[in-house]
Amino acid sequence: MALAQSTMLDLGSAAPLFSLPSTGGDVVSLADFSDAKALVILFICNHCPYVIHIAPALAKLAKEYQAKGVAFVAINSNDTDAYPADSFANMKLEKERRGYTFPYLFDETQAVARSYGAACTPDIYVFDQDQSLVYRGQFDDTRPNRISSGNYDSSVNPATGIALRNALDLLLVGDRIPSEQYPSMGCNIKWKPGNEPA
Repeated sequence: MALAQSTMLDLGSAAPLFSLPSTGGDVVSLADFSDAKALVILFICNHCPYVIHIAPALAKLAKEYQAKGVAFVAINSNDTDAYPADSFANMKLEKERRGYTFPYLFDETQAVARSYGAACTPDIYVFDQDQSLVYRGQFDDTRPNRISSGNYDSSVNPATGIALRNALDLLLVGDRIPSEQYPSMGCNIKWKPGNEPA
């Protein structure tokens, strides 16, 4: 597992377009969220211990803020030939297992991850009502506790989502989100050969 950090796309950037298959059997596009008060786009996967660490808190936070008019969508861009645990079939199981109430999309060509400058899982972006970037970075400052190679314990320092929560709270009341933001950290996106960003 190689650790990576968010590339920190420039604040104010317009949300890059996407149209991707969902585990729900439909195709979900950026335009589907045009009426949302805010849009949270998360690059995640199934097997990454950093995503597994935040998954329970993410599911709970998303459900809470969806009730406030915030839309969430998750995208898996990993190379599933090399990492079959992240396959589309396993994405369907993962969505059900985690209780995610938001669409989970598959970026098979990895073009969407490249357009967002996504680098790690999780990589989190928040766009305002005009789909302009106002936050990118960490879910919170917790990390999974490594016990041994491939073994992690999230009970030592459980995820809270406080960084994302604070950003959304400010956005929803019309306050400015501070520009000092901290990058997310996690497993690097598993790029197909030749797809690695420069």
